[in-house]
Amino acid sequence: MITYLKQGKSDADVAEADAKVRATVEDILEAITKRGDDAVKELALKFDGYAPDDFRLSEAEIVGAMAQVADDDIDDIKFAQAQVRNFAEKQKECLQDLEVETLPGVILGHKNVPVNAVGCYVPGGKYPMVASAHMSVVTAKVAGVKRIMASAPPQDGKPHPAIVAAMHMAGADEILVLGGIQAVGAMALGTETIVGVDMLVGPGNMFVAEAKRQLFGRVGIDLFAGPTETLIIADTSVDGEICAVDLLGQAEHGPTSPAALLTTSRKLAEDTMVEVERQLGILPTADIAREAWNEYGSVIVCDTVDEMVEEADRLAYEHVQVMTENPDYFADNMSNYGALFLGARTNVSFGDKVIGTNHTLPTKRAARYTGGLWVGKFMKTCTYQKVLTDEASALVGGYCSRLCAIEGFAGHGEQANIRARRYGGSNVEPYGVVPKS
Repeated sequence: MITYLKQGKSDADVAEADAKVRATVEDILEAITKRGDDAVKELALKFDGYAPDDFRLSEAEIVGAMAQVADDDIDDIKFAQAQVRNFAEKQKECLQDLEVETLPGVILGHKNVPVNAVGCYVPGGKYPMVASAHMSVVTAKVAGVKRIMASAPPQDGKPHPAIVAAMHMAGADEILVLGGIQAVGAMALGTETIVGVDMLVGPGNMFVAEAKRQLFGRVGIDLFAGPTETLIIADTSVDGEICAVDLLGQAEHGPTSPAALLTTSRKLAEDTMVEVERQLGILPTADIAREAWNEYGSVIVCDTVDEMVEEADRLAYEHVQVMTENPDYFADNMSNYGALFLGARTNVSFGDKVIGTNHTLPTKRAARYTGGLWVGKFMKTCTYQKVLTDEASALVGGYCSRLCAIEGFAGHGEQANIRARRYGGSNVEPYGVVPKS
């Protein structure tokens, strides 16, 4: 039996909030579409209090920003980017081009082709998410993307030095100081001064996530990513303190960030809820984390491990931290998750900041059909075909002619017929059907 000791907002309440966000985003994207730079500047001034003549940083401005970053911080950014780059390179090695002769004289293949231009959004509203530069820009660079535009909002009316440094060190070709809907809208739609991209990537708040959703089709997107979600799966091998730390460590992202505990131990569940309240009394970001926990936090008790697997797959959360006696059991049996963090020695923050896996991950149950951002997201697997002999062209042409006739596609069929005539000597009439030999 699955018992909820604490439950977040209902689906109906969430849907109502989503509808309001959707309407806001629609209006802003329409303004950018119609009025370009003027709309972007108005929005930037309204939301960030920052509207320079050019949102794009010059080389001198980049150098100036980097000079403000402490050497130790630069070293730490280098370390994190090295981990992300190394893992992305190893992932890329798994992407192999293919060419195979499937019939005598028939060559089929595919190539992994990088996207030409990508816009990478780096959140920076309440928290300057330096790590998002590593996750998107570094990975796009490894994939071979030709033009990488990165954008992050200003902090206190100016570019955030560490974000600028991280984007530059990661390999961004253009750096914009622009945030929110106006940033992803400008990168996707283009303006008089901003050349649009082919694909948008990166996490963001509910407004950025909704903007990406609405822009999908006009440009590609990596996935629906935001607001963040975390699920802790735990048993009596750990205690309430560490569970509470891992829940609140993600709840502090924002007031709409779901955090859930799933356990077979009612005592652990109750201990964790007590510990959450204790930690909220001392957590520096408690104002945000408390709202998220109160409105979107869940505590779920199951009778069996298999029930936990079932419930975890139903929830399909972004981050799934497994702290049980046998965490590999969940890796072997779960199917719906953005990323797994197996064992108490690791945690979501490691993945978010430094360990090398990507922190741009599916939210809102998108984990049912997609994984997170990785080097392959920047690659298009494109097929090709070659027919090298007359005999092969005639053979395939005969089958194609007859299959087109089944569907009633006369023009399609004639594409096959002309090859059967020219390369196979068939006497099939125009718009006829090649007989079986």
